Amino acid sequence: MAAAIGLREDFDAEGLRGLAKRTKDGPQARRLLALAAIYDGATRGEAAKIGGVTLQIVRDWFLRFNALGPKGLLDRKAPGQPALLNDQQRAALARIVEEGPMPALHGVVRWRIIDLCQWLFEEFRICASETTVSRELRKMGYRRLSARPRHPVRSARARLRILKKLPRPPGGNRP
Repeated sequence: MAAAIGLREDFDAEGLRGLAKRTKDGPQARRLLALAAIYDGATRGEAAKIGGVTLQIVRDWFLRFNALGPKGLLDRKAPGQPALLNDQQRAALARIVEEGPMPALHGVVRWRIIDLCQWLFEEFRICASETTVSRELRKMGYRRLSARPRHPVRSARARLRILKKLPRPPGGNRP
């Protein structure tokens, strides 16, 4: 069996109880009180009962407390899954969104999320869901809103020609 891990020598039971009293974080206070009991001579099993946890978790508290002090006993945010795209891939995605699709090359006249997913796979061999690509675009400052598509040769003169051919509505003006 391995030797027991000792606690830091720059703290004592009274100091930890004082910190537990002043902290606003309940779980941290519970951990500090369990470690204070160990400073007073309690066993690790008794400290586990005070903390309401198992011996393995008390050991983890020891390691975190020895490494970081009382701040090591605060709850930390889970790191989560790493990002799917790196900075170069994000830059390429932003560039292709800004340039827009070329119908002859890409086969679409405007980008949809599913089209960008397909482009990411073809370009980088990354299988990304629509949700992931949408989230990445949102982080880069793009929004889902898009302008109503217009025909490229539509002009104001052509609209006026069409309106001149329409009969006037009774009692009103044309829009």
